[in-house]
Amino acid sequence: MNTDFLQQLGLAGHNPGTSTGRKSSGVGAAFQSYTPVNGALIGSVTQTTREEYEQVILTAEAAFKVWREMPAPKRGEIVRQYGDLLREYKDPLGRLVSYEMGKSLQEGWGEVQEMIDICDFSVGLSRQLYGLTMHSERPHHRMYEQWHPLGIVGIISAFNFPVAVWSWNAMIALVCGDVCIWKPSEKAPLCGVACQLLFQRILEANDLPEGIISLVNGDYKVGEWMTQDTRVPLISATGSTRMGKIVGQAVAARLGRSLLELGGNNAIIITPSADLNIVLTGAVFGAVGTAGQRCTSTRRLIIHESVYEEVKNKLAKAYGQLRIGNPLDETIHVGPLIDKDAVNNYLHAIAEIKREGGSMVVEGGVLEGAGYESGCYVRPCVAEARPEMAIVQHETFAPILYLLKYKELDEAIAIQNGVPQGLSSAIMTNDLRDAEKFLSTAGSDCGIANVNIGTSGAEIGGAFGGEKETGGGRESGSDSWKAYMRRQTNTINYSKTLPLAQGIRFDL
Repeated sequence: MNTDFLQQLGLAGHNPGTSTGRKSSGVGAAFQSYTPVNGALIGSVTQTTREEYEQVILTAEAAFKVWREMPAPKRGEIVRQYGDLLREYKDPLGRLVSYEMGKSLQEGWGEVQEMIDICDFSVGLSRQLYGLTMHSERPHHRMYEQWHPLGIVGIISAFNFPVAVWSWNAMIALVCGDVCIWKPSEKAPLCGVACQLLFQRILEANDLPEGIISLVNGDYKVGEWMTQDTRVPLISATGSTRMGKIVGQAVAARLGRSLLELGGNNAIIITPSADLNIVLTGAVFGAVGTAGQRCTSTRRLIIHESVYEEVKNKLAKAYGQLRIGNPLDETIHVGPLIDKDAVNNYLHAIAEIKREGGSMVVEGGVLEGAGYESGCYVRPCVAEARPEMAIVQHETFAPILYLLKYKELDEAIAIQNGVPQGLSSAIMTNDLRDAEKFLSTAGSDCGIANVNIGTSGAEIGGAFGGEKETGGGRESGSDSWKAYMRRQTNTINYSKTLPLAQGIRFDL
C-alpha cells in the first residue's frame, strides 16, 4: 500500500509526542499506532512525561503574554496562513486521517476541508469579537462590556475526528488570544503530530514564540494532568459521556470551565409525507458513514406506521448495495471500526438486541478473508426494536440502526427525546405543521434539529453541541467564541462627582 503521504507530512517511523510548536521532544516511552485498514504498524509516538508536561505549561504561559498583546486581526492572519497550508496538504493529511482512523477517503478529505473552513471562519471572526454598550442610570457615565482571552485552552479530542475537532477549538481560541495545548486520542496520535508539524512552519515563518500551539501525547493520565491543572482555565473535551463526567467533575472541583461534546443517540422521524428518496440518502449515510463512529451518527429511525414497511424494505435493499473495504479506495462506502474493542462492542450490542426480543432486518457480523485481515471490518446492520429496550437507550459506536414505529407525531417526538443523550435530531416531512412542531419548544430537545436532512454533516457556521448527557457545550460557529474568552463589564465616570447606583446617598 502506498503510504507516501506519511513522508509528505514529515512523519517518521518514530515520532516525538511532545511539542511546543517550534521544539519537539520525546524522552518518554513509545506507543504504537496501527491502522485498522490492514493492521499494519504506521509508526510510534513518545508519551509525554510529567517533566515534559510542566515545560509545555511554562512555555505556553510565556507565549500567552506575547500572543494576547497581538491585535486580533493579526492573530487572524496567522490562522489564515495555516488554512492556506492545509489547502496545500489536504490530500496527504486526508489520507492519513483515513489510514490511521479508518474512515473513507472522501470523509478524510472532508475532515481536512472542515479545518480549512474553520480557519476561514476564524479569520473573519478576528475582526468581530464584539462587546455591547449599555446606558447607565447615572449621568455622565458610560457602560460597556469587552472580551479578553482566557489563557491556556486544553483540548482533548477523540479518535473519530482526529483533526477537525481540534481545529474547531484551536483556530477560534487563537484568534481570541488564547494559546492551546492539545492531547489527541491515543488511537490516532500521528494525526496530531502531523497537524503540529504543519503549524510549526507557520510559527517559524512569522518568527512567533513557541508555546502558542503545543502538543502532548499519551493515555488518560496526560488528560488528567490538564483537567486538574488550575493553570488551564478551560478544558474542551470530546468523547464518551463516561469520560465527560470525569472531566467535568475534575474541572468543576477547581472552579474551572469545561466545554464538553459527548455522546449522541440520534434519531430521524419519518412522517407519512416524507420524500423517501431523501430519507434513504440521509438515513443510510447517517447510519454507516464513518462506520457509525460519529457522535452524530443516525442510530434510530422513528417511522410512521403507514410507511414503515416500505421504508424497511427500501433500507434493506440499499444496505445490500454498500461496499465495505479499504477506505483509501474512493469507491468504498464503509471502512473498518477503529479497533478490536470496537468490534467486540458491536457484537455485544447485536447479542443484546436479540436477547431483548429485537429482530434483524439486515444481519450483521465480522467480515473475514482477503482485504479484511485486520479483523475490524463489520457489516452495517438494521434491527427492528422497541424504544424502551436498554440497548436502544445506549450509544454503540458502530453501524447499527434501530427501526421504531409510531402512530402520532407527539409519540414520535417523545420517543426521540426519550434517551439520555441530546445531540442531533431530524425530521423528514413535507408537512409544514409537522416541521414547525418538531422545531418548537415542545419538539426536539437536542442541540441540533434538522428538517429534511440527516443527523450528521454539521457545517462550521453553526454552533455544534448538544444537551443532557451530550454535555451542553458548543463548538465551532455562531457565538461559540465566547466560551474561549472572559467577559468584563466596564463603567466609566466622566463627571466631577460620584453618584451611586440605585439612587443611594453616601454623604461625607
